[in-house]
Amino acid sequence: MNMVRSISVFRRWLYKTFLCPVSLSYTPTPHQDPCVQQTSGVLYCLPIRCYVDDKVSKVAWLNRSNIIFAGEDKWSLDPRVELVTQGQLEYSLRIQKVDVFDEGPYTCSIQTKQQPKTSQVYLIVQVPANIYKVSEDITVNEGSNVTLTCLANGRPDPAITWRLLNPSDPPYIKAVRSSETPVGHAGILHCEASAVPQPEFEWYRDDRRLSSSQSVNIQITGSRTLLVVANVTEDDYGNYTCVATNRLGIHNASLFLYKPGTGRDISGSDCMCQSLGLLLLSVLFALLKC
Repeated sequence: MNMVRSISVFRRWLYKTFLCPVSLSYTPTPHQDPCVQQTSGVLYCLPIRCYVDDKVSKVAWLNRSNIIFAGEDKWSLDPRVELVTQGQLEYSLRIQKVDVFDEGPYTCSIQTKQQPKTSQVYLIVQVPANIYKVSEDITVNEGSNVTLTCLANGRPDPAITWRLLNPSDPPYIKAVRSSETPVGHAGILHCEASAVPQPEFEWYRDDRRLSSSQSVNIQITGSRTLLVVANVTEDDYGNYTCVATNRLGIHNASLFLYKPGTGRDISGSDCMCQSLGLLLLSVLFALLKC
């Protein structure tokens, strides 16, 4: 009981001595090279410097209203906190492995022959931004709504931004449709490719590149292209090739314009065979365009 009373009396004396309202004209000598290192998101070593002169009779460190050190007597139970003293003129506080709970005001209080004086430093603990929750890959139908989640923490509060990363894919012709067309009618060949960036299309008859004219019309809409032969003649029947290109590659597929009754398969599984000679011509043409 006497020990508890003694501690209480000493605490009242310490508060009366060090925390009375006084002028803050006394400023400790600043330390030019603070030991601050950052490891795994926390400050590892932080000495809060306080320098005194030989006229000081009593010193103490306080955090808010809690006494950390009174002289060389440690009041704090935190093992990370220690004094840094070099001779009689330095009375600094070192906190190992600082975390966010250490943030706040720290006061170095001294007692001189004239009056007590204090100097305060406010410790701000910064923590690098960390993303701790983000949406998984999701597939949605075109036209529907979707919510993507990104949660992060840090001090100060991090700013979260979103950026669309466009994928890159070489062309791949995924669908073709040949045409069974009688003489005198319009024959339409269909070709569709997937690619990022969007593909460019070319049409070939044998090894000759086609362009729009009175007899042939080439239509391109996004990832689809049509070759329209306006008025089919006997000479128009045969093999045609659709070529899709972008900066990542080239892909081609063969289609047929043929007379009814010849038995060609006009389903989407037309022969997508590769023509080496045509492929070389396509590559040469792409290079010439550059």
